[in-house]
Amino acid sequence: MSSAALDDLMIPLRALRLLAVDFPHLPAPDVDVSPLYPERLRLSFHAGSGESLAAFEQWRVALRIAPDAVVARMQGEGRTRVLAADGLFAGAVVVLTAFADVPAVARGAA
Repeated sequence: MSSAALDDLMIPLRALRLLAVDFPHLPAPDVDVSPLYPERLRLSFHAGSGESLAAFEQWRVALRIAPDAVVARMQGEGRTRVLAADGLFAGAVVVLTAFADVPAVARGAA
C-alpha cells in the first residue's frame, strides 16, 4: 500500500488537465501517473502492424520536444519499434513513448 496522497501527484495531474484543455484534438494516449515518480506524466501510444507512429509525432510537436531528443530503438528481437522522448509541460516531466509492431516482411521473414 502506498503512503502517498493524491495531493502528492498534483504536478502531473495538473499537467494532464492542461493537456486535455490545450490539445483536445490530439489522439488519446494511455496515461500513467505514479507516486513512485510524483513529477512524471507518462503518455504512451501503441500501434499495430502497419499502423503509423503519427500520434507520437503529433504530441512531440505539440509539447515542443526537439526531434533530436527522440530515441528510437527495437525490442522483442526486432518485433517492436519503440520511440521515446521527454520534455517539460506545466512543471511536469512528460514522457512520451510509442510502440509499433514491425511487420514480418520488414524483419526479413520469408
